[in-house]
Amino acid sequence: MDVNIAPSWKKRLSEEFDKPYFQELTAFVKAEYSQYTVFPPGKEIFRAFDKCDFDGVKVVIIGQDPYHGAGQANGLCFSVREGVRTPPSLVNIYKEIKNDLGKPIPSSGELERWAMQGVLLLNATLTVRASSPGSHQKKGWEDFTDAVIKKISDEKENVVFILWGAYAQKKGEVIDRNKHHVISSPHPSPFSADRGFFGSKPFSKTNAYLKSKGLTEINW
Repeated sequence: MDVNIAPSWKKRLSEEFDKPYFQELTAFVKAEYSQYTVFPPGKEIFRAFDKCDFDGVKVVIIGQDPYHGAGQANGLCFSVREGVRTPPSLVNIYKEIKNDLGKPIPSSGELERWAMQGVLLLNATLTVRASSPGSHQKKGWEDFTDAVIKKISDEKENVVFILWGAYAQKKGEVIDRNKHHVISSPHPSPFSADRGFFGSKPFSKTNAYLKSKGLTEINW
């Protein structure tokens, strides 16, 4: 499959792209894009991999589904394109950054600046039908993103995995905790942020770990 991703990822994922499940997933996704409005735009499906190459990955944040509203999803989990209203979960993420690091809350919800510093913003499912959350779950994307997480765990070391909510924490069970640092808390969604996301300080904890390993900290 010819996709828009950094060469370092293409080399490592080419075997995955050739597996039968991924061929079936590709056929499903192509059919969905041809019949329905699907997000993100096709060229941005693999944007997380294109903006954060394998060799540069220092932090992995795991989301679930892309946003299903018009103009929101841009291929990076929790992120929205420039000019789009910041969604509630990201509002809470920004609040925690302010409380944790004292940084002002940005006006933009575009998180490309994180990706360019080595933060892989990975949704478990990379596509979704408009106004239909979960519509592309259990079609093969989860197998693919599980393989991505395992590859990072197996082939790299000293990566920080930020797991917000039960779904991400389950997905993170394959991570080798002897080689990597895992930060877990409730999800930043308005439904759960008050149950332990606020005050969890994942951003300062991430930077403290990176610094302890001689790695450049993330400018959140």
